[in-house]
Amino acid sequence: MYEDVKMKVEHVVNVWKVDSAHDQFRGVFDLWDYKFTPHDHPTIVKVLQNNETAAMPNLIYVSREKRRASPHHFKAGALNTLLRVSSVMTNSPIILTLDCDMYSNNPTTPLHALCYLSDPKIISSLGFVQFPQRFQGINRNDIYASELRRSFDINMVGYDGLTGPSYVGTGCFFNRRAFYGPPAKLVRPELDELSPDRIVNTSLKAHDVLALAHDVAGCNYERNTNWGSKIGLRYGSLVEDYYTGFMLHCEGWRSVFCRPQRDAFYGESPKCLTDVVGQQMRWSIGLLEMAFSRYSPFTYGFKLLGMLMGLGYSYYVFWPFCSIPHAVYGTLPQLALIHGVSVFPKSSDPWFWLYIFLFLGAHLQDVSDFLLEGGTYRKWWNDQRMWMIRGLSSFFFGIIEFILKTLNLSTSHFNVTSKANDDNEQKNRYEQEIFDFGPSSSMLFLPVTTVAIVNLFAFVWGVYGLIAWGEVHVLELMLASFAVVNCLPIYEALMLRKDDARLPKRVCFLAAFLTLVLIVLSYFFVK
Repeated sequence: MYEDVKMKVEHVVNVWKVDSAHDQFRGVFDLWDYKFTPHDHPTIVKVLQNNETAAMPNLIYVSREKRRASPHHFKAGALNTLLRVSSVMTNSPIILTLDCDMYSNNPTTPLHALCYLSDPKIISSLGFVQFPQRFQGINRNDIYASELRRSFDINMVGYDGLTGPSYVGTGCFFNRRAFYGPPAKLVRPELDELSPDRIVNTSLKAHDVLALAHDVAGCNYERNTNWGSKIGLRYGSLVEDYYTGFMLHCEGWRSVFCRPQRDAFYGESPKCLTDVVGQQMRWSIGLLEMAFSRYSPFTYGFKLLGMLMGLGYSYYVFWPFCSIPHAVYGTLPQLALIHGVSVFPKSSDPWFWLYIFLFLGAHLQDVSDFLLEGGTYRKWWNDQRMWMIRGLSSFFFGIIEFILKTLNLSTSHFNVTSKANDDNEQKNRYEQEIFDFGPSSSMLFLPVTTVAIVNLFAFVWGVYGLIAWGEVHVLELMLASFAVVNCLPIYEALMLRKDDARLPKRVCFLAAFLTLVLIVLSYFFVK
């Protein structure tokens, strides 16, 4: 069916008219004129398949109305539109949310979810069943840490012992009732036809049903209603999944982490570092919006969820702030090493061993968690390397963008992350585990490149000082060595590579200039 519809749509696009062979879709294509654009078009609701006449599930195409002058609230707005349209047409008590690039890998997945959602002991307070997010096509050692194993596996197991895992935006079965207020208090929608307890007994193709479906998918329908605040997915943050899951838990709903032996769903992951960093920069902005909102996990979360679950949600909103210690530990000890000044205890100081213990203990605990959840040493190494790169790119620029947005100097944009594999050269680089900085990386990698150069210079100078004068700053040199090993892909893209995916020359020159400035300025402060 998909290929048939795709062929018909492409035919109409090519010939710019609807002929008699496409009468089934004439009502849809008649709406398509020169004014029809992705950001400005009317509502389209089309029943492609009806289980009243075929032994197959209902298949309904929905495209909500969009107008440039009306806010559409990105993904949360789209899901709320689907929630209302499905309420009018079928009102099924169970809802599955999936990203457009994901597909089912396990035909028994609905049965796993229904084991929980039909359990009379927990159904009254069970809001959703979350499955882990899995990706296909990831290279052997996952150089971009796309599996996000810590977020999608390690942390989820811990949350499952408390109130339950957070909603991650896809691979989730919802109890429809959860979108309409706390378990003990139903928040009634503005129309009885949208109530979660209504039983639908009319045909999908009935004129009044289709008319109401078009109406609730309109761009102005949500004005002066509870949609996005008390009903449906929540508005106000670019991380609508995190926000919605957090609010559902605060209202008293619980969730379950379901991880069957055979993965439930598979999706695509970005194959270019620029796309990875851009995606997580958007997450950083959304998390900061949550951190400084009236529903901040620091305050609202601790009050309603308790200390442990409040800390669990606060862990994520702390992500962007990691750019601060990354910048400090990536430059200050190294600059001190260049100027022969100690900022850490010397090897003769008893406190020296405390630093060694903390460094080794933290990393051993991290790698053990990673290995116990099915990871490998190489994947763990790439994961902690990407944590450093994210801290000096995604998180760093996410904070800047959030500040500009708060000062009304910028506006939020939801750019869909590119996960296409049409570029064969990019695909080959990814399979060969070569970092792809992309031709449009611009200034996004300037901070991490600057830190990489500072650490390389400090490492060389520290080794020279050790050989020439026997001067040893062990902890500073150890930190610089650790950073240099992590930055090997950056040095390769900086000096050795000639392909289109290397670091742009202007980034390299600016990073070298900033390194020189930091070394000169630090002389007056460190000395």
